[in-house]
Amino acid sequence: MKILDIKATTVAVPLEAPLRHSNGAHWGRFVRTIVQLQLDNGQIGLGEMGGGGESAEAAIRSLRPYLAGHDPLQLEQLRWKIMNPVGSLYNNRLQLHAAIEMACMDAAGKTLGLRACDLLGGAIREEVPFAAYLFSRYRDPATGRGGETDPDELVAHARALKAAYGFTTHKLKGGHFSPDHDVEVYRALAAAFPGDRLRLDPNSVWTVEEAVRVGRAILDLNNDYFEDPTWGLEGMRRLRQFVPIPTATNAVVVNFEQLAQSIRHDLVDVILLDTTFWGGLRQAHKAGTVLETFQYGASVHSSGELGIQLASMLHLGAALPNLFFAADAHYHHLTDDIIRGGKLRYENGAIRVPSGPGLGVELDPDRLALYAEHYREFGGYPYDRDPARPQWYSVFPERNFADPRVKEMPRTPAS
Repeated sequence: MKILDIKATTVAVPLEAPLRHSNGAHWGRFVRTIVQLQLDNGQIGLGEMGGGGESAEAAIRSLRPYLAGHDPLQLEQLRWKIMNPVGSLYNNRLQLHAAIEMACMDAAGKTLGLRACDLLGGAIREEVPFAAYLFSRYRDPATGRGGETDPDELVAHARALKAAYGFTTHKLKGGHFSPDHDVEVYRALAAAFPGDRLRLDPNSVWTVEEAVRVGRAILDLNNDYFEDPTWGLEGMRRLRQFVPIPTATNAVVVNFEQLAQSIRHDLVDVILLDTTFWGGLRQAHKAGTVLETFQYGASVHSSGELGIQLASMLHLGAALPNLFFAADAHYHHLTDDIIRGGKLRYENGAIRVPSGPGLGVELDPDRLALYAEHYREFGGYPYDRDPARPQWYSVFPERNFADPRVKEMPRTPAS
């Protein structure tokens, strides 16, 4: 069982409506790079990472000399080959490795008849609960979908998601509008869904003092945690002195050095583990076991996944003993997927861990071709820019919040 070749394809899959966040926007599609790893036994392993285009595809292809002849089960060797700590200072291969490791585990699992979670030690759950991921959305002028900014509009959107998917946890993406607006929306959600769990994530753009003020304003609600309300480990440390809501991060603890400091100094309560940001499924799982040792909870982070990465998130969630919280997923915002059979299904707010070997999903070649063409037609977009705010860019801490009266996304050549 040896690696013969690797292929990368950029796709753009449409969203129901453009998503607004404090650092910019998702402009109506997710752009992803799909990796296909070919073994000498004929198996094809699948991987996925965020972003795409010629540079991303060339970066994947550039690793062919490192991969040719490699045994896909030798995952620790693969880690050192591609992203050893010194080399990564210069080549930043973390997410490249994540996609390739994902594909290795998929191909090896298919060859051996084992699921990816079995290669981590096995599953302790067969379904993973997810939170409704609530964004203020631009109205898409072509489809008429979206346009939610006010509390009643976001509550109606959350009701529709709960009815469709069964969510009992609701995560509000804040920070795009003023903190007071976010508090108003958040409290409206709490009133609309008594007994359901809540979490608020402004993507780190508030000052510590503003985060303290917001935290105290929502203290009485059924909070899972307060996610990245301010920037940096020191900011999170200061916040915890004044607000007793558990804190969480996916932004300032994303490697083992940061994890060690966070645990040593008790800086953050819950770490959201990402199968790409951490450099792969195995690395995210390893971080989870470290957290378990010190009695910290873990959750699963979403970075705008299609079905291949979602499958890796499900296998991670299956194997984590300390998955104490519903996972994040942007997945319900997608209109379609590139896997055979279309999108994986939610049932009662959860998705079942795939039962097939490897990641348990297969590429749909027609959908892959369709969304590769969609990328060629519409291209990428600057994630850290807002199409309705020309010349704006995010500054931490933010003071130039968006106007909630602007509900429609303007037509642009890149939209």
